[in-house]
Amino acid sequence: MISKKNGLALALSMAVLAGCSSTSEQPGTEVDTPAQQNTGATTGQPGGDGVDQSALPKGPTQQEIYEREQAALREIRTFYFEFDRSDIKPEFRLPLMAHARFLASNPGMKVLIEGHCDERGTKEYNMALGERRAKSLERFLVVNGVASNQIEVLSYGEEQPMDPDHTENAWSKNRRGVLVYK
Repeated sequence: MISKKNGLALALSMAVLAGCSSTSEQPGTEVDTPAQQNTGATTGQPGGDGVDQSALPKGPTQQEIYEREQAALREIRTFYFEFDRSDIKPEFRLPLMAHARFLASNPGMKVLIEGHCDERGTKEYNMALGERRAKSLERFLVVNGVASNQIEVLSYGEEQPMDPDHTENAWSKNRRGVLVYK
């Protein structure tokens, strides 16, 4: 026979053991993962932990991240060229593509493309080279979906240097095309 004292101890022990039992799955039962337990995903209850999930800060969506990246790329509006060249450097293709996507999806937007040169060469030659540089940027945008009526091209030649010094470093800054949104 078990004494009252031993019976009470046995009952408490069994209660403790029942509370600490394993959560291993039995066939035909489901066990919530920790993420599901926090969100109530299995039970369909909002915020299974009693927390209003809609009040918690959410991270950016993939679309928001993409839009931020595109906006950052569009901040690049000056595109530099090699001496006596009008072809677009590979490092500028990604930002130009961001401008093309933006303009193509906003047909009411217009852009002016300015072509610039360094001071070497005649004024006439530099005006023509500045126009070729601006036209090169224009072609890239049009090929990538921008309507030609959204774009205006203007050559300043050597007339508006970014850096007025007479050094290679200054000249490299002056050989550029610039997108100006209207």
